[in-house]
Amino acid sequence: MAADIGNIRVLMGPPEVGGPDDLESEVVDFIAGARAELAVAVQELEAESIARALVEARRNGVRCRVILERIYLGLDVPPLDPFVAGGANDENRRLLSVLLRAGVDVSIDLNPRTFHQKFIVRDPEGPSSRAAVLTGSTKFTPTGFHRNLNHLVVVRGRRTAGVYQEEFDEMWSGTFGELRERHDPKPREYRPSGVRVKVLFAPEHAPEMEIMKQMLKAERRIDFAMFTFTDTSGIDDTMRAMASSGIAVRGIMDRGQGNQSWAASHGLKNHPNIDIFLSNNGGPLNKLHHKLAVIDDQVIIAGSFNFTLPATHLNDENIVVIGNNHEDDPDSVLAQEALAIFARLEIDHMIDQWGIPA
Repeated sequence: MAADIGNIRVLMGPPEVGGPDDLESEVVDFIAGARAELAVAVQELEAESIARALVEARRNGVRCRVILERIYLGLDVPPLDPFVAGGANDENRRLLSVLLRAGVDVSIDLNPRTFHQKFIVRDPEGPSSRAAVLTGSTKFTPTGFHRNLNHLVVVRGRRTAGVYQEEFDEMWSGTFGELRERHDPKPREYRPSGVRVKVLFAPEHAPEMEIMKQMLKAERRIDFAMFTFTDTSGIDDTMRAMASSGIAVRGIMDRGQGNQSWAASHGLKNHPNIDIFLSNNGGPLNKLHHKLAVIDDQVIIAGSFNFTLPATHLNDENIVVIGNNHEDDPDSVLAQEALAIFARLEIDHMIDQWGIPA
């Protein structure tokens, strides 16, 4: 079951591969809760359920804007007869036409690398109970919802929704990735339900540095689940340094990515205080697609950000940091522990169910 603490909700899924939560229904219900405005920034839209939810919202008078990654809307080699449907990613193109016919405003990214965002802003100027942002690692595809291990985070409240809305509006105006003008405000922190939430966007906020900083604050343990983790990110160096100082580091990586020559798994697995596992992909499990870390059962780092150099310097990404290693308020400590332990226990479950020592 999802972890709900006040205005923060954390979900892990899907049930088909052992997760507790139905991520697809969560996204559909989130969209259905809109009354005035939806802003969707997502790499890929291949799930008809999400397109139907957006069409229904538009019919109900909600202003709907969507930004999509252009790679999934074309073909590497143009077909001889482009008037005939078919080819890779054709469902993405079909759902794009559905949205356009329904009056949903759609824009395509201008990032020459990867538009890797995965977030929805709902009613940012509405009542605090309805204003919210949904983000996480989950692609809006049948595979993302049903065969890949993923997470979602929902934060309710106008302030957090507003900072994501500002990012969306900047991209909607045509500013993407490394093409950004470097005048964006510094990362901002909020305290919905008394728990610190810090939002960062790549490339302008350099999330890699924030992740390293949070790991350097660890006093006991660092747990993670990661789709792509390269040995050039700097995060692996931080993990080794912390492990050498006695911090236990434990994580699981996607097998297809973790077996690559450039993967951080090779440099991490031989450290005596680091336990690295690879996912046993096959059968119902297609990929481990998380971008998730938990520190000291106090802090969650979630979002769309893989531990790679392109994610830091070139892609459009976001991370949300939930909690604080040195929180003083007892109620806040209990709240962030409940969220972080839920996420860490899911990492434990993934390792038990799908993990093979690297």
